[in-house]
Amino acid sequence: MAYITGVVLMVLCFAGIPLQVAGHPAVANNVGVVHGILYIIYLVFAWILSRKLGLANKPTVIMLLAGTVPIMTFIVERWITRRYIAPALAGEPVPAEPVSPRV
Repeated sequence: MAYITGVVLMVLCFAGIPLQVAGHPAVANNVGVVHGILYIIYLVFAWILSRKLGLANKPTVIMLLAGTVPIMTFIVERWITRRYIAPALAGEPVPAEPVSPRV
């Protein structure tokens, strides 16, 4: 979902918006709707993944917001895969992140 959402967001930002400025709003409108729907699906899957991996709040928020910045989904997907998913699939313990006490 990260790759699909990222590609559609790049098409929207680098093709749809310039075309909209040039007077052809149909591409931006259609791709914008597709990205919106895919981003909602991405949020659901990312949330489920973060709960299954037991991620702290900071990596979860970073992963959820990655679909709003062009190219960021690719970077965050690779980071999450290397840091959390690969060790979980290999059965290795994931390095714990420091947790600040709640006040």
